[in-house]
Amino acid sequence: MHRIYDAQNELSAATHLTSKLLKGYEKQRFPLCCDDEVMSSTLQQFAKVIDELSSCHAVLSTQLADAMMFPITQFKERDLKEILTLKEVFQIASDDHDMAINRYSRLSKRRDNEKVKGEVMEDVYTSRKKQHQTMMHYFTALNTLQYKKKMSLLEPLLGYMQAQISFFKLGSENLTQQWEDFLTDIGTSVQNVRREMAGEVDVMQQTIQDMEQANDLLYMPDPDPSLVPVNRNLTRKAGYLNTRNKTGLVSSSWERQYFFTQGGNLMSQARGDVAGGLVMDIDNCSVMAVDCEDRRFCFQITSFDGKKVAILQAESRKDCEEWIATINNISKRIYLSENPEEIAARVNQSALEAVTPSPSFQQRHESLRPSTQGRPLAARASSVSSAGSETASPALSVLSLDALVAPNTPIQFDIISPVSEEDAGQAKAAGLGRRTNPFGESGGTPAEESEGSILHQLFFARFLGCMEVQNADSSDVIYETMRQILAARAIHNIFRMTESHLLVTCECLKLIDPQTQVTRLRFPLSSVVLCAAHQENKRLFGFVLQTAEGRVDGRPIIVCYIFESNNDGEKICDSVGLAKQIAFHSEMDRKATEKKKEQDRAKEKQQEELSKQKQIEKDLEEQSRLIAAFSRPTPLAAGTDGQFLVLSNSQSEDSDAGVEGREKGESEA
Repeated sequence: MHRIYDAQNELSAATHLTSKLLKGYEKQRFPLCCDDEVMSSTLQQFAKVIDELSSCHAVLSTQLADAMMFPITQFKERDLKEILTLKEVFQIASDDHDMAINRYSRLSKRRDNEKVKGEVMEDVYTSRKKQHQTMMHYFTALNTLQYKKKMSLLEPLLGYMQAQISFFKLGSENLTQQWEDFLTDIGTSVQNVRREMAGEVDVMQQTIQDMEQANDLLYMPDPDPSLVPVNRNLTRKAGYLNTRNKTGLVSSSWERQYFFTQGGNLMSQARGDVAGGLVMDIDNCSVMAVDCEDRRFCFQITSFDGKKVAILQAESRKDCEEWIATINNISKRIYLSENPEEIAARVNQSALEAVTPSPSFQQRHESLRPSTQGRPLAARASSVSSAGSETASPALSVLSLDALVAPNTPIQFDIISPVSEEDAGQAKAAGLGRRTNPFGESGGTPAEESEGSILHQLFFARFLGCMEVQNADSSDVIYETMRQILAARAIHNIFRMTESHLLVTCECLKLIDPQTQVTRLRFPLSSVVLCAAHQENKRLFGFVLQTAEGRVDGRPIIVCYIFESNNDGEKICDSVGLAKQIAFHSEMDRKATEKKKEQDRAKEKQQEELSKQKQIEKDLEEQSRLIAAFSRPTPLAAGTDGQFLVLSNSQSEDSDAGVEGREKGESEA
């Protein structure tokens, strides 16, 4: 019965909690979807019914406590406890009676112990009377307990049944016909929802089968681009990428994270993180595909100030190109417009039109166009209006563009390293002769830079491409080359750009590898005839290099190089102009110094010739004097007696020395 009472209390509390939760159900916010108003009102009605049932269960719990638990608890705690107490008292009285009888039995026969005998007999009387009284009360309580036991069994059962009958009557009065109709309607609604769920499951299963068949190619890690085209009109993208983290000077590790774009920011979120963190601001940033030694499908993002660089790896080539296109669109701030994807599609379409020749232009050069087999990817100007044509002057016509850049001129998008250049030259030297460097410089003679150069300025630059042009008369040739190279990169999906350090000195321009510090290209400053930056995109700049050798007919080769810098391109052009001015003044000073040195050398030569003439005249005079001395007869030294005189040793040595001196003077003359 105690378990029944506990279960009823638990049922009453659980019913009340259920009603409370149903009342607060409409305040819940689920992640997938919110329930409609019909569902909320239905649950409110259920909460009302269950609340009434909870009240009925509370009344039943009170009745069970009064009519069922109270009688049996009273029998257990009062009546049985009274019997146990009387039993202990009877046991104590019996023990006292036994002790009194033992003392009485040990009395002696002497008459002098009458006083002690009287006390013992009084003690036996008292203990025997007390035992008899205790025994009668104990036996009476045992007899009474038999009746109380029957009542304690029947009264709780009677109270339990009366409480249940009262509970059912109360429920019958509360659950009227209205609630029965409500429950019937709810049952019908549940069946309808079950049928809708079954239909939805069938539709979803069919959709899953159709999608599995249609998207079977997407399960491949690197799908074929011809079957799965690249979407270049995205302004938002999210997905898993591997990011490169440096762990030492030369070591690095790759970590897989979830990346997503949010406005003009690139965010990342590691597994287990609650929210994403900022990677970098990609407004006005630059992105390009890079080659990593240990990974494929990598691209590099450089912030607008060049201080932050991130190297990421995509899962496939398609994913890599979509990330690059999306970041390019965000870098142009297309996402700020009302229809960003439409504007991105228009910009990409303009890039396609920028390299699509018009019919009249194509017919005009059809007969003059050579075969393009085995040649690099080429791009040419177009006469239609496009976003890429904004880099050129609006007044330029098709004929003037042909005067700047010849049709079908090849474009070189990458820099040939010195090692590959030397190997290629050695490979062709045996059979086909010397290889011509496409940059207009000889690869066999290394250029030496003056260590005492006044100007040394270093800039970050990314090589976009170079192509041969017709002339270098104005900056329009650089603008037109920029337009054609950017349009060709867009149409041919070329996103890779070689990053280098551009060193500007008074002698030359150098492109240096940032990693190995090896000079990739060297342009003599005297060959740079023109340098200009883009009028709108200040990060684009280019210069024109003119070399006098390389053609069979002797005409100079004019090549235009286009770069993208992290800084302002006009600063680089100003630095090149300053270097040319310094070089010009240095050349003028050098020529003046050389002229003065030539004059000094002429004076010294003249002085040497005059001194030589004087020496020759002196030698001739000495020679004439010696000849005259030898031509005179020498008288013999004789004594008075007619005999010869004997010369002393000193005189003979002097004479010998004089002869040797004369011979030496003759030899010098």
